[in-house]
Amino acid sequence: MKVLVMYVDEFSYIPAQKNLESAEDVTEGATFSDSMLAFIQVEETDEEYDAKSREKKLVNHLKWTARKNDCQKIILHSFAHLSDSKASVEFTRKIFDEAEKRLQNGGYETAQTPFGYFLDLNLKAPGHSLARIWASL
Repeated sequence: MKVLVMYVDEFSYIPAQKNLESAEDVTEGATFSDSMLAFIQVEETDEEYDAKSREKKLVNHLKWTARKNDCQKIILHSFAHLSDSKASVEFTRKIFDEAEKRLQNGGYETAQTPFGYFLDLNLKAPGHSLARIWASL
């Protein structure tokens, strides 16, 4: 799994193009402030492990980045451009949904960008230490 996390002062998206036929129809965008934005790519090799262990590793990393940035909001964004390897849609969705539940149980405000869409993105991210963190989990 590859993860690029950014602290964002502001982040918004608008659905631009549906690229997964089974994805639910989404026409509305959303706007967030003072958040951790996690670009996440679940890889094929992640499916060799128990989904729960991979989800837990992701959540621990996201909590760490949020603490480093004194932030309580985390946005999960599927971003299949961090590696050549891609996990199945079903496995990726499971990781995202379980990670979101665990984060909420930990007191974090969470959101997921629409899965299965190309999105128009707008973000404002400050340039300070630990505002951008990349990891291979």
